[in-house]
Amino acid sequence: MAAKESKSTRAEAWALFDRIVAVAAPGGTHSNPWMKTSDGSLRFEPDYNTLSKLLGVPLYLKAGTQSGVPALALDVWLSYELRRAGFDPDQAWPRPLPPRILPASVASLLKWLPRNMRDAVLDRMNKETSIPNVMSSSAKILGKNYLKQVDVIITDWFTGPELLISTKRMDSSYGKNAPNRVEESYGDAKNLRLRHPLAALGFTLGLRSDILEKEPAVAEWLFDLLAKLGQEDDAYHATCLILMDYAAEVVVPDTGEDVSEEGVPEPGTESDDEEDRPAPAALSKVDREITELPMVNILTEKTPEVLDPGRFLAAMVKRVLGATPVNMHKDARQRRASPMQT
Repeated sequence: MAAKESKSTRAEAWALFDRIVAVAAPGGTHSNPWMKTSDGSLRFEPDYNTLSKLLGVPLYLKAGTQSGVPALALDVWLSYELRRAGFDPDQAWPRPLPPRILPASVASLLKWLPRNMRDAVLDRMNKETSIPNVMSSSAKILGKNYLKQVDVIITDWFTGPELLISTKRMDSSYGKNAPNRVEESYGDAKNLRLRHPLAALGFTLGLRSDILEKEPAVAEWLFDLLAKLGQEDDAYHATCLILMDYAAEVVVPDTGEDVSEEGVPEPGTESDDEEDRPAPAALSKVDREITELPMVNILTEKTPEVLDPGRFLAAMVKRVLGATPVNMHKDARQRRASPMQT
């Protein structure tokens, strides 16, 4: 029963996530995140309003950690920010529609097919829960020694992985969970960095802000280690902290390990994509639920500068563009070269 409830919760969450992102980018048109400040410097300005709404979804659904929904809110937002930066929706995963993981070459083929044939293929894809090596709900990348599920990716068959971001989330039990999360993250970085040295490698931690009052010593230690993870030559290129502040009576139930953290996936295993298909619901109902989402504030003023989300996203984009020829990712380059004036 728990597994079915988890899948149902993820389906409900996707309906809300997709609507929030669609409203933030009407007609697929995204705002430009790049800002030019008065002193002439370039800054990536994240869409915190959309992030706040996405983070409210697991609270509204009372989604436990084992459902994967709390951490999934971070994945959806990061992928959305990469699209704001100008990267192709079919290359930045998770995609804004099912299947969440679909090779760009397959997406291009679908666009090229005659309409009747394309509709038939899409209909068949929508009836399948997964097609091995074609579509799935999670992306597994081979590192130096083992396959690793990665949460946010930019990739294509002729480039290989260009960006790999792992996300973790902690809403409670900080003293117990923090050491494990840091240790896991460092091991993942080593595994991925050694096989994909040119890929932009990042790590994002979503952390409930009550750690600052409940366990300030753990917070200081964690912030320091998180910053160092982004400064090691053989670890991440940048790291990010998202401090989440929400009401005490609203909680993320701690139901055990996140489903995305069940260890190293075995070769050839596939996940069931039904859980990542939006639950059928009228838009009016979804819109009403969005207005009822709990308020989540992002405490940027209490986030160390080295872990700032805008700084992190800017570093990720810069590294991807710096490692590719100028005739690739043209939209991303154009957006960065045409910042908004503050």
